[in-house]
Amino acid sequence: MFACLLALALPAAAHNGPPFPIITDQRVGPCIVSLWVHPDVGVSSPFFVLVDPLPGGSVPADLKIQIGVQPESGRLAEVVYPAWHEKLRGQVEFKTEVQFDADEMWRVRLMLESSQGRGEALSRVEATPPGFGRWDLLLYLLPFLGVGFLWFRAIAKRRSYRKSQVQAS
Repeated sequence: MFACLLALALPAAAHNGPPFPIITDQRVGPCIVSLWVHPDVGVSSPFFVLVDPLPGGSVPADLKIQIGVQPESGRLAEVVYPAWHEKLRGQVEFKTEVQFDADEMWRVRLMLESSQGRGEALSRVEATPPGFGRWDLLLYLLPFLGVGFLWFRAIAKRRSYRKSQVQAS
């Protein structure tokens, strides 16, 4: 009982599964970067930028990263989101959250800037609705079907028990 109440008190996340890479180990300006994303429509979609130094170098201390997104259809202008530095051990990571308003293909532009140089990388990603799509209905219906099955099974056993009692008397 206590576990159920505790689970109800926690906020639910809309993301299914881990983020996936759309740029992997690509040299962009003074760094080597990987861009991971979890693109969901209608919720804040996290973008993670993993930054590694060039061989023999170091990651610039004044590094600034921005992510620009625009629908490939061109129906909206590009929106640029600044990324903030995440405090992690042994890994330089930046994060930002992007808003997608429609289920379609989007252009993604990763922009780096520091005193050691600047650079850009381009990619594309498909924003999808959160959840399992058309399988959501079946997933959410399963508990009700299970309760209905157990109820009908209990009624059937009750009827057979009553029949056996009537036949015995």
